[in-house]
Amino acid sequence: MTLEEFFCEVPKAAVAFSGGTDSAFLLWAAKQYGCDVHAYYMKTAFQPEFEMEDARRVVEALNIPMTVLEKDILAVPEAAANGPKRCYYCKRALFTQLWAAARKDGYFCLLDGTNASDDADDRPGMQAIRELEVRSPLRECGISKSEVRRLSEEAGLFTSRKPAYACLATRIPTGTAITPELLKKAETAETALANLGFHDFRVRLMEDGGARLQITEEQMPLLFSKREEILTILRPLFSSILLDLEARAKSV
Repeated sequence: MTLEEFFCEVPKAAVAFSGGTDSAFLLWAAKQYGCDVHAYYMKTAFQPEFEMEDARRVVEALNIPMTVLEKDILAVPEAAANGPKRCYYCKRALFTQLWAAARKDGYFCLLDGTNASDDADDRPGMQAIRELEVRSPLRECGISKSEVRRLSEEAGLFTSRKPAYACLATRIPTGTAITPELLKKAETAETALANLGFHDFRVRLMEDGGARLQITEEQMPLLFSKREEILTILRPLFSSILLDLEARAKSV
């Protein structure tokens, strides 16, 4: 099945929109093939501010309506506890609310941006999405991440080169309870590094109050050239600042 064929079968749909590469392309394709599409963005403490800014930029360019929904995700005990299945409970809560909003607005098909490259079979979050009967057109049509980027580039979407981004909860060690303070530390640190010119990196919080920086090999020289600036910014946030000498693999 092609995306054009998919949207011939699904002429009206809601899209769970993260502001990322995959769901941005999915919105573009829906609009391109005549689907009555509505984007829904879930705002939680797990999403940094720039993601919503990117989401707004995409829907404005595509002239697609977007509803911003808010969820106190830390009020979901299993999500805040940050156990091995945190993502399952988080997705379950978010997509349940998304479904309710979509149905209220008259949309009875809910889509997400999972692509054919995603190893979805054993991911807790994907289990929740399957249980809630959310469809993934990119995956169903066999469209890989590299194809999403290529087609997004051809479509003129600025998200075509946007690095993959996992939610802020992934910066906190599994088993460490998630608090607003820890999330704020992670977001503040990553925003500061982005402002210094870094991209496709992570700031991992450590159980002892320190932080571990994961940088791609090509950006190592930049890190050492800005070492003092980085220390000045991050020292107030963390008890120690370590560099992972195993360079971070570039996002696909």
